[in-house]
Amino acid sequence: MMSATTTLQTTAETILAPGVADDPAFDWVRGMFRDDRASQFLGITITTLSEGLCEGEFTLRSEMCNGHGNAQGGFLYAFADSLFAGACNAGGQPTVAAFNTMHYIAPGKEGQRIHGRAIQSDTWGRNGITDVELACDGRVIAQFRGTSRAVTLK
Repeated sequence: MMSATTTLQTTAETILAPGVADDPAFDWVRGMFRDDRASQFLGITITTLSEGLCEGEFTLRSEMCNGHGNAQGGFLYAFADSLFAGACNAGGQPTVAAFNTMHYIAPGKEGQRIHGRAIQSDTWGRNGITDVELACDGRVIAQFRGTSRAVTLK
């Protein structure tokens, strides 16, 4: 349960940009993002969503920066993970992370708008590989690779 001091930066109604994933085929992933309080807390806006693809953006706030004045890596990781989830779940089947890694290439700074693009590059059976690239002002600042697994929810 969220505390009274927690402020969501986007909401269930605003996490998806207008017109994104309106097709009934995306009911599952729309519902996933509607209930995703972590992504809403970060202030993520999903700008593109189709099967195997998810793009979005968010702004680095002061509370997301470390003592060097750079984006704390966990916030970038959480953003990449949210886009990864969007790409993996856009096919309509519940899918979770099995393994992932992140490479930090350049710092992000407070106030910068970070754009991310997740592309599911390969699938086999119930498994998949998705690559996520994060960029700021056209410059890549991090790369994430995740392995997913489709699951059955009870």
